[in-house]
Amino acid sequence: MSADDGLLARTAASYDAVADRYVELFLEQGMADVRTQPWLRAALDAFATSVAGLGPVLDVGCGPGQVTAYLHERGLDASGIDLSPRMVTHARRLHPRCRYDVGSATDLRVESASLGGILGWWSLFNLPRAVLPAVVASFRDALAPGGRVLVATHAGEDDVHRTEAYGGIPVDWTTHRWTADALGAVMTDAGLLVEADLRLAPGEDHGPAVVLMARRP
Repeated sequence: MSADDGLLARTAASYDAVADRYVELFLEQGMADVRTQPWLRAALDAFATSVAGLGPVLDVGCGPGQVTAYLHERGLDASGIDLSPRMVTHARRLHPRCRYDVGSATDLRVESASLGGILGWWSLFNLPRAVLPAVVASFRDALAPGGRVLVATHAGEDDVHRTEAYGGIPVDWTTHRWTADALGAVMTDAGLLVEADLRLAPGEDHGPAVVLMARRP
C-alpha cells in the first residue's frame, strides 16, 4: 500500500522547505482560517457533529494544525499527523492543546475500528492515483462503525508537477486533482457510503475544490 520511499522523502522535504512561508502567508494573515470560509466551515461543522461520541478523530496531513485545533474547539478528541517534521513543529507551537506527530497517510499505525473520524483536508492530493484506493481502505478499517471520513482536495482530472511554491521556494511534488465522481468511486470501492458531495468554485486562496464525506456502515 505504501508509496515509494523516495516519493515520501521528497514530499516531506518539500513541505519542510515551505512550512515557515506557509505559516507566514496563510495562518498569520488569517487566510487559512476556516472560520472565514463559510462552506468549508460548514463541512467541518457537519463532520464534527456526525462523529461526536464515536471516538477520537485523526487529521491526516494536518500541516500546521489549524483544522485539528478547530475540531478540538468543537469538542472532539482531535489529533494530527503530518509527513513534514517542520509542519508538526509549527502545529505544536501554534496549537499546544492538541497532539501532533510525524506520520504518513500510507502508514496510519492505529488500531482497527478505533477512530470516530478521519480527516484528509487538502492533504491526499500528493498521493499517486494508484496508491489512494489502498489509503482510503485503510481509513475505513481504522473507523468504528458509523465513523466518517472527510476529504477535501483540488478538483480536476489532471496531474500537475510543481517545482516551486509559495513565492519561488523549490519543491518537488505532484498535485493529483480529482473529480467528485472519481473520488466518490474510490470511497465506495473501499466500502464507504458517500453521504455528502460539495463542489466549490475557485476562491481567494484555493482553486476549484471537492469536499466529500463518507461513512463506514
